[in-house]
Amino acid sequence: MAGPMERIQVLDEIEKDIITCLQCAAQALLELGKEKSSQKQAESNTSQFLRTLSQVESKLSDQINYLTQVSTGQPHEGSGYASQKVLQMAWHRLEHVRSWVNELERLKASHLAAATRPLSGVPNGNLTSSGTST
Repeated sequence: MAGPMERIQVLDEIEKDIITCLQCAAQALLELGKEKSSQKQAESNTSQFLRTLSQVESKLSDQINYLTQVSTGQPHEGSGYASQKVLQMAWHRLEHVRSWVNELERLKASHLAAATRPLSGVPNGNLTSSGTST
């Protein structure tokens, strides 16, 4: 099985083959555009173009088949919609957690305020073991 670097090298080779295709097509057209064109040269360039184009098609098909196999079971929306939706939901969950933390902080503050408030009717809020104030 080819690793990522080998896959990139194959894509680089495909790109070079595409350049070769374009050069062969250009040479064939230039030859045909000449006043005294060489049919043999034009046919040679056309033949090279078709061979290289066939190789490009085959290599690209292999790459597409590979990508189809490795992406099976993966969500694909044809765009970044799925990733965008996941991010949006994460932000929503974050805001929800923040609101809960803020509510807990508010409850904690009110509880602490109630606990530190002196008892009414008791001068210092200090009671003896018998329940009478000191």
